[in-house]
Amino acid sequence: MRNVLPPIVLLVFLVGAWELICRALAIPPYLLPAPSRILTALLNNATTLGAAAWRTLAMALQALIVASLFANALALAVSISRTLDQAVRPLAVALQVTPVVAIAPLFVIWMGVDHPDRAIIALAAIVAFFPIFSGAASGLNSADPDLERLFDLYGATPLQKLLRLRLPSSIPFMLEGHKVAAGLAIIGAVVAEWVAGSGGAQGLAWRILEAGNRLQTDRMFAAILVLALMAMALHVVLQMLERRALKWWRGR
Repeated sequence: MRNVLPPIVLLVFLVGAWELICRALAIPPYLLPAPSRILTALLNNATTLGAAAWRTLAMALQALIVASLFANALALAVSISRTLDQAVRPLAVALQVTPVVAIAPLFVIWMGVDHPDRAIIALAAIVAFFPIFSGAASGLNSADPDLERLFDLYGATPLQKLLRLRLPSSIPFMLEGHKVAAGLAIIGAVVAEWVAGSGGAQGLAWRILEAGNRLQTDRMFAAILVLALMAMALHVVLQMLERRALKWWRGR
């Protein structure tokens, strides 16, 4: 309770103060709706927002899987070759710092205007790529040097060192990278759908944009609330999986 009660109390206080301020100052609903109006909008549009949230989550998870496959494969390759590592890392960093809004129109054209979901998944995968790659690459190089020398002393092959030493040592780093990348995948999916400017994907970003164009601020806040709850739920699930995996890893 000591961990759960303080944030709940703070949240209740902030929401109550928000409600009182909106009522006392008679703030127009299109400018800043009261929490009660947001809750009403959430209940009235639960079906639509639920379907949009599932669409956004599905695209984010697909992007996370794609990013995981490419990032782990590339990290494995650069861990074997130092020359390849020196060649790839600058490109990976350049890809990470490139704003997704700058390259989104290109991906919409390449993937086809009729298939905006493909462009959104690709862009979200780019956003989620670097944390996974960085975590996996750091983890593969984090093995105990004494154990590295011990494996060499016993004549272990590079493949044996990789499978029995370096990969097991990298598990905590990989798990942390995936946990960070999961949140970035959702952000990337929302931003990519927003920039794509197409309702073909029908995700939460489109619902926010649609409500904003109609000055339905309460619906915008309701969609943002669903997005925040979805991201928090995904983070909690991944954190639980990380704890279980680390418990198994330490036991091994």
